[in-house]
Amino acid sequence: MFLSQTKDGRVICREGDVARIVPGVASTYDLATAAIAAGQTLAQAIAARGAGDTVDLAALAADGALDCPIRHPDAAHMYLTGTGLTHLGSASTRDSMHAGGDTAGMTDSMKMFRMGLEGGKPKPGEKGVAPEWFYKGNGVNAVGPAAALVSPSFALDGGEEPEMAGFYIIGQDGTPYRLGFSLANEFSDHVTEKINYLYLAHSKLRQASFGPELRVGRLPDSVEGMSRILRGGKVVWEKPFLSGEANMSHTFDNLEYHHFKYDLFRQPGDLHVHMFGTATLSFADKFVTEPGDVFEIESAQMGLALRNPLEVAAEAQITVKSL
Repeated sequence: MFLSQTKDGRVICREGDVARIVPGVASTYDLATAAIAAGQTLAQAIAARGAGDTVDLAALAADGALDCPIRHPDAAHMYLTGTGLTHLGSASTRDSMHAGGDTAGMTDSMKMFRMGLEGGKPKPGEKGVAPEWFYKGNGVNAVGPAAALVSPSFALDGGEEPEMAGFYIIGQDGTPYRLGFSLANEFSDHVTEKINYLYLAHSKLRQASFGPELRVGRLPDSVEGMSRILRGGKVVWEKPFLSGEANMSHTFDNLEYHHFKYDLFRQPGDLHVHMFGTATLSFADKFVTEPGDVFEIESAQMGLALRNPLEVAAEAQITVKSL
């Protein structure tokens, strides 16, 4: 089952080739919170509302009518976060991590990666190693399908990161409820990050895009997809990407635990969108993006493709005033 949401608030449920409006709800957030309150699954909450009108979901996507699969009605209560160094990457990188069992000379990034390889998939009842974690922003930074990803004027780069994003609502008792996963473009400034790893926080604090569809439930063990960049309608860079636990050094349960172990992230009613990392970047191939480029991330397992053009913001004059 897949869920999507239009910019005018209609919620759409797709099963197979049939997409229908979910009647009686004004947003995916309303549907999910009602399901939590009633002790229902999303499928049960949708079934209880009956079959709505069918729609052409692909046509809605082509018309730019779709938004993020879910938003919080108050953007300040929508957290965008992520974890990095979670995917296995190339075999040569993995081999080098285990060479000699010696961490001398390794960067902090490689040490963190090795920690994930050794402790990111704990046995039942055990606690796994904590991953790298970053804050991306709140709902103000959440961008829907077809909308522009806007790089700040001061940024040194605007590069894509094809990822899986998990969506969670916190129940009134503080329990996190996972709705499902969508495609995400965890848009980053890799040039700034490369200057010094302590600039990671700066490189992440910007927009990210999600959707068009939310796959309800857990992910398949392996997710395969393609990441592309189009310029003038032509593909100028593309590469396959892998996700899912079979291609990761951490389990989703471990990554979720280390996010939600903080009381701050278990406040009733809050919406969390957590991005789970990638091993595929055009920046790694020394590709330089330009304004007007279109990022395209697709995976048949995740529904419709996510596409966003790249823009650069005009320079803003920032003045701090005393009161």
